[in-house]
Amino acid sequence: MDLMKQKLTKYLDKKHYIRDEQSLVAADVAEFLRLYPKAAENKQAHNYHQIPRFFSPLPRDDDLMQQRLREEARALFLQKKNRELLSNDELENLRALLEQHITRPIVADEILIDYKNFRKVGSLVGDKCKQFFTPSVFAKLYESDPDGRISINQFLGYVTKKFWLHQTRIGLSLYDGAGLGYLKESDLENYIFELIPTLPQLEILEKSFYSFYVCTAVRKFFFFLDPLRTGKVKITEILASGFLDQLIELRDEELSKDHLETNWFSAQSALRVYGQYLNLDEDHNGMLSKQELSRYGSGTLTDVFLDRVFQECVTYSGEMDYKSYLDFVLALENRSEPQALQYLFRILDIKQKGHLNPFDINYFFRAIQKQLKKFGHEPVNLRDIQDEIYDMVKPADPLNITLLDLINSGHGETVTNILIDLNSFWSHENREGLVVEPTSPSASAHEAENEPSANDTSDHSTK
Repeated sequence: MDLMKQKLTKYLDKKHYIRDEQSLVAADVAEFLRLYPKAAENKQAHNYHQIPRFFSPLPRDDDLMQQRLREEARALFLQKKNRELLSNDELENLRALLEQHITRPIVADEILIDYKNFRKVGSLVGDKCKQFFTPSVFAKLYESDPDGRISINQFLGYVTKKFWLHQTRIGLSLYDGAGLGYLKESDLENYIFELIPTLPQLEILEKSFYSFYVCTAVRKFFFFLDPLRTGKVKITEILASGFLDQLIELRDEELSKDHLETNWFSAQSALRVYGQYLNLDEDHNGMLSKQELSRYGSGTLTDVFLDRVFQECVTYSGEMDYKSYLDFVLALENRSEPQALQYLFRILDIKQKGHLNPFDINYFFRAIQKQLKKFGHEPVNLRDIQDEIYDMVKPADPLNITLLDLINSGHGETVTNILIDLNSFWSHENREGLVVEPTSPSASAHEAENEPSANDTSDHSTK
């Protein structure tokens, strides 16, 4: 035993046994420097000198030289990116090259290419196109051809779409004054205003209506892409939303009337929405009171709901301007969308609790019952409606329905219809009967159907 103690003591003395934490850290550092001599050479250097700069603050407002320098640098960068885009001639050359390497047989006039020829063409094209001749792109476009081929037309469509997105992003970035990747409302207004003359389907609009058209178009972007009302939307989200596709398709002069009527950005749709606004504005002061808004649609929105709308939305002296009206219309015309449900949920959540409880449901449905009595119909049992709503939504908390519960249930539109609009509730209750009920409660309601001309803008303005 004594011999063992002596050997252990001798070993610990040799290794300079460390008994305190500070000495332990110093020993670790010494061992590290011994193993990594290059680090030992720079052991006196300060680490922050070796870390590259990863953030540069924006120039101050009074630093005109730095601001000008930044603008020039951004302009040169965007020009460089623009030169990387394919021209029409280059796209045609790509098409010709692909057609020279088609893989037979041709099926139903569809020209196809297999992976071997696809890679061969990739080795022949210029640097601008090489990024598209990858295995992942081929796999993405492959469908079910038994010979392992993809459609050349589909591939060209994919390439064209990609370059269109890059080109559009560059165009939007020119309006990004801060250069931070997002557009403010005024930035997007300028972009759309300058886009109008390039869209043949908007030629019927008078210039006096342009400001109202721009306001109508911009509100859709901000309603759906800026639900938190930050006043800005990311350029990447604008591109991903598909709204620009709907706007740019107005360059097609062959679009059908039915298609144009369903496109929010068409002249027909903008005139319809603005026409409804004018018809609701009985006193012609450019604003809508609660009484005027109550005539919206079939005129069967409940008073309780409209009271909450005017409590939650931005108003001016108790009246709603055109921008707030557009948010209102977008919410009611897209009730199944999460952004619309968020808008309506904020109104239904009376005390801003973050959830709906039986009190909220009863509070809004009592107004529906009141309207039913007004039109001579038997009232519906309140408890039955409450149970039906909870059965549809199946909230995580048995008594409280959150916005997420409402969205995930897939029945958000039905729930809001039941609580805010008599006509929608009536349709829901009689969904198994007649689709059109001649004696429905809304039969006597007035609808704003007349649309004004594009020139009828003299007495109205947006806030």
